[in-house]
Amino acid sequence: MSSVDCPLACIDLSNPDRQAIAVQIRKACIDCGFFYVINHGVEQKLFDQVFEQSRHFFALPQEEKIKLVLNESHRGYTPYQAEALNPSVQSQGDWKESFYIGPQFSETSGDQKNRFYGPNQWPSNELLPQWREIMLDYYENVLNVGRRLVSLIAVALNLEETFFNKPGMMDEPLAFARLLHYPSKQPNLDHEMIGAAAHSDYGMLTLLSTNGMAGLQICRNKDVKPQNWEDIPPLKGAFVINIGDMLERWSNCLFRFSPICSGDYLQERIKMTYSITS
Repeated sequence: MSSVDCPLACIDLSNPDRQAIAVQIRKACIDCGFFYVINHGVEQKLFDQVFEQSRHFFALPQEEKIKLVLNESHRGYTPYQAEALNPSVQSQGDWKESFYIGPQFSETSGDQKNRFYGPNQWPSNELLPQWREIMLDYYENVLNVGRRLVSLIAVALNLEETFFNKPGMMDEPLAFARLLHYPSKQPNLDHEMIGAAAHSDYGMLTLLSTNGMAGLQICRNKDVKPQNWEDIPPLKGAFVINIGDMLERWSNCLFRFSPICSGDYLQERIKMTYSITS
């Protein structure tokens, strides 16, 4: 798929006209809260490395993965069906497994303001010697893209570029990277099972990258019944960006989120979700 065929706005971050980019972001966020971002500065080589390492981890025996089960600081591994994104309609958990990576804090860090500011967990170097280095490199690169987008969102809301850098907002973003693995669809799976049920993201902003597999869907108008779900195909080298509940509320519902789901299995994807500090 080329950028010309995109069902969403395709925003080029290499454009030197920041005001023009902000206008595009404003229009996209008023429309549905989703858009693609290209020329963002994260190299394809790093995408390839991080997806390769993600596959290595999820291919480990379950007894190895479970050693890193999600800790009190919300970092680590979650097995299949451990999460249910839409429990009001689900009889079973989502058919995916994931791994959470957050900001780097030690157990004794002075910045440990609450339980979300604890240490990360990592696979052993013996099993995955490059894993930690590559994941931290990816985390910092995507964090930088997020910071650029946050300043552009401020301009899109007719605010100063640095508005969200004020103390207690995005000066120390509580950003989590989630490695997600969806199995290939199997004919013997219960028909109710879904990769990720319909949901909205709770934070300010999400940056999503996939390994090129289809399956992502959005619902542009969540209030219309029956809901109409639209396929959002992957665009190589691009992030799919969506706003979350927090930005919808901060903008007094000028910007709005559209519910998202993974109706078919994407196999691998990585989400970086931004929230505020607390």
